[in-house]
Amino acid sequence: MFYRQVHLMKKLTDPKEIAELAALYDIYGPLLKEEHREIFSDYVLENYSLSEISEGIGVTRQAVYDIVKRSSQRLRDYEEKLKLLEKSEAIESELDALDELIDISDEKIKNNIKKITENIRNHL
Repeated sequence: MFYRQVHLMKKLTDPKEIAELAALYDIYGPLLKEEHREIFSDYVLENYSLSEISEGIGVTRQAVYDIVKRSSQRLRDYEEKLKLLEKSEAIESELDALDELIDISDEKIKNNIKKITENIRNHL
């Protein structure tokens, strides 16, 4: 029980985790209940504490924590099944490669653009 109470007080601070959750929220956030979206957004994106959120909506910190935890897991589950973030990142990578081809000779550009556009189409 003590570990759980201490764990509840820990703030989400890992920039990679915050970035991942923000990206997942951008894609899958509309699939969460409105109340859960607001709580998740306040905690993860707006950096409010569990106490601030719980006081603002009149529930316990535990309830806020549970909603954030479940919402995070749901977003990760959606990504595991649908892979929309993964596909988006792959497409972005291919588009970055296209940008780099601008300085290369014409014939090489044609061949590389064909290859990259095929890769993009395969991701869609």
